[in-house]
Amino acid sequence: MAGVRTATEEDTDGLLRLAAEVEQWFGPMVEVPGFRRALGRHLVRGTALVRPGAQQLLGGVLFGPGRPAHIDWLVVTEQARRRGVGRALLAECVRRFVRPPGRIEVVTFGAAHPGAEASGARAFYERLGFSPAEPAPPGPEGGPRQFYRCDVRRA
Repeated sequence: MAGVRTATEEDTDGLLRLAAEVEQWFGPMVEVPGFRRALGRHLVRGTALVRPGAQQLLGGVLFGPGRPAHIDWLVVTEQARRRGVGRALLAECVRRFVRPPGRIEVVTFGAAHPGAEASGARAFYERLGFSPAEPAPPGPEGGPRQFYRCDVRRA
C-alpha cells in the first residue's frame, strides 16, 4: 500500500488520536508522560511511520530496530482495519529497518485478555507469520500479555 511515510512532529496529534482509540484495551497512553516521551524519541530517530488518509491518520507504528527488532506500538484506526494498512506499515518497517536474516518481536494480548479477540491483534500478527511465544509481563491495566515473534529471511 502506497503512502506509508516517516512520521513528523506534525503527526503527533494524529498519533495520539490513534492511541486514544485503543486505550480501552491497552490502558492509558495519551496522558501518560512515558508514552509521550517514547513517541517523541521515535519521531526524532525516524522510527515512527504513519499511513495518512484523507481526513486523519489511518495507522501508525513505533518500531525499534535492532537484533531482535521490536514493534513497540502499532495501531490502525478502526475504520481502516482489514484493509492492508497494518500490513503496509509493517512491510515498510521491515524494508527500512530489518536486515535479513533477522527477527521481529512484539508483545500483544494474551489469549485470555478481553481485547485479544476484539482488537484482532493476535490474528493480525499470526496472518503475517508471527508465532506466539512465552508470556510477557502483564500490561499496565493488569491484563495478560504474550510475546509473538517472526523470522525475516529475505527483504
